[in-house]
Amino acid sequence: MPQVSTDALQTALGTVIDPEIRKPVTELGMVGDLACDDDGRVAVTILLTVAACPLKDTLTKDTTEALLRVEGVTAVDVTLGVMTEEQRGALKEQLRGGVAEREVPFAKPGSLTRVYAVASGKGGVGKSSVTANLAASMAAQGLSVGVVDADIYGFSIPRMLGVEHRPTQVDDMIMPPTSHDVRVISIGMFVPGNQPVVWRGPMLHRALQQFLADVFWGDLDVLLLDLPPGTGDIAISVAQLVPGAEILVVTTPQQAAAEVAERAGSIALQTHQRLAGVIENMSWLELPDGSREEIFGSGGGREVAESLSRSIGADVPLLGQIPLDTRLRIGADQGMPVVLGEPDSPAAVALNGIAKGLTTRSRGLAGRSLGLSPVGR
Repeated sequence: MPQVSTDALQTALGTVIDPEIRKPVTELGMVGDLACDDDGRVAVTILLTVAACPLKDTLTKDTTEALLRVEGVTAVDVTLGVMTEEQRGALKEQLRGGVAEREVPFAKPGSLTRVYAVASGKGGVGKSSVTANLAASMAAQGLSVGVVDADIYGFSIPRMLGVEHRPTQVDDMIMPPTSHDVRVISIGMFVPGNQPVVWRGPMLHRALQQFLADVFWGDLDVLLLDLPPGTGDIAISVAQLVPGAEILVVTTPQQAAAEVAERAGSIALQTHQRLAGVIENMSWLELPDGSREEIFGSGGGREVAESLSRSIGADVPLLGQIPLDTRLRIGADQGMPVVLGEPDSPAAVALNGIAKGLTTRSRGLAGRSLGLSPVGR
């Protein structure tokens, strides 16, 4: 029987990724006692951030499988412990990059996370389903993606993305659950059943601030914020908390909806945010004979894009048109975004095209340090 070295065991444990924080357990200080006897039986203690960790079974399984792959290991006994207050404090400081106080990481000038605030003038245009599918599509492209369900009153993102776990709280830091490789946070994860949220403006601002500052998002490529319809408190709070966020306007072809969507997009003139573009949802219904039935009329999305372009004096593109598709609705109800469940459907093809266009655009220089300093003559 070959002797199993501690280095080999540590190397194996380095492949075990904490499912919430998405980093190796060895880097997070989660490995406690570790020993192997002469018969190849390994005993290891994994320190959980909190005793009620919802994914402790996953950690036990992944740890066991990783250690059994080490030559000479015959059995693995995993004991689950809990971090001390000092260990949790060190972990939180590590995750915050050495910064002890809370702050919104996406508001820092050097942040490389692209933030999209998905807005609409009125409800019922499919803003949340567009958000959920864009997030899932971007994650499927290999990007690190997060979603903030900022529609406090009408939260629906957890269902649409099939989130099964509640967030884990480590003191004042929140670990968001992950579904379809997308990290998600929503007020719906904190209220029982289908209970309504009855809050005024200051409480809404505080909730959004907590979602941005107290949640451990990790190194995100893209953060999507699903805003409530209209131009109220949350839209103003987003502009204050994440001034570099770009606005995506969702509308339908209907003229009435387009006029209201234009008002939602025009808020960028007051908040000095960038308009990333317009998305037209429910553009047409594809009939069995291949023809299109434009149930809600036509041209609304293009009119909004052209009008906003004139208002702000810069090009606001129509990013795409998404047809009516029952598979989009079914996927949202089942927690399986259509871009993953039915990727060849017309709606999925349109959504994937929009997502790809957003992720391949040049980020621009706004909010980024150029590394320049004045030079004296």
